[in-house]
Amino acid sequence: MSVRKLLPAIAGSALLGACAGTSSSEYPSLAIRDVERAEGNFAPVATQTLAVPEIDLDRSAPQSEQLASLLGQAREAHARFLVSQPIAERRVGAAAASSVGSDAWAAAQVALADLDSIRSQAAVPLGDLDILYTASTIQAEEVQAVADAREQVIELVAKEDAVLERLRERLR
Repeated sequence: MSVRKLLPAIAGSALLGACAGTSSSEYPSLAIRDVERAEGNFAPVATQTLAVPEIDLDRSAPQSEQLASLLGQAREAHARFLVSQPIAERRVGAAAASSVGSDAWAAAQVALADLDSIRSQAAVPLGDLDILYTASTIQAEEVQAVADAREQVIELVAKEDAVLERLRERLR
């Protein structure tokens, strides 16, 4: 065997011997200390089960039909809102310069109450969509169609809220 092949083996042996040759008093012991000894009982902690209430849904119709129906209800209510909006705009415009308690002010308040009532009719399908969305999420069902319908109704209700806020601001 040649000296060149033996030289790496000899050098490796010398290095390994140097690692093992240090005295044990220089380093702490790796033995288990008294503090590290486990005592007592490590039984699992009793947990309460999460009680998720059942959400009673009408599953007699397919979800697509339910969503179409709820969207239709919201759109019909929004259409009624848009029909009543010009009347309320005129009454609020007439009452803007009048005093609180006047006939014009009272007529504007009634018109705003009518718009509020119609707005709540658009919010009812939104509540049903919220229930469907929550139930679908909890039951790990496909939720995207419900979320899309819900967003459409939220947009309609937000537009109505903006109109009502603007009209109320004009009466202050």
